[in-house]
Amino acid sequence: MTVIAETAPVSNPARWMGRILSGLVILFLMIDGAIKLVPWPVVTETMERMGYESSDALMRGLGAITIVCTVLYAIPPTSILGAILLTGYLGGAIASHVRIDSPLLTHTLFGLYLGLMLWGGLWLRDKNLRSLIPLRR
Repeated sequence: MTVIAETAPVSNPARWMGRILSGLVILFLMIDGAIKLVPWPVVTETMERMGYESSDALMRGLGAITIVCTVLYAIPPTSILGAILLTGYLGGAIASHVRIDSPLLTHTLFGLYLGLMLWGGLWLRDKNLRSLIPLRR
């Protein structure tokens, strides 16, 4: 016997709030990926301060990964896959900041803030994710 769970439709305000949150995340990550594709001095200096080598290949690789994962997140049929991949990417950023003892609220937890916006925006705009992760009243 197959059971299909009913989910409440996504209201227009929730859908728009989800789109805005997701749009901000997409905009930030696309800019972040793009500046890594063109390894500007600020990017290489930051990577050196974090303890990574400042090779152009590493920067371009990280930029390409960021852009590909963000594009997957932006396309509705692949948005959950993109969110999962970006969560791993942001976790690596958090771990890097923990390793060098960056300021907690501004640098270290920034990946967490971005991840919450990423999943919150997706949850608000995707009824399938709402059925997978329901919130009870």
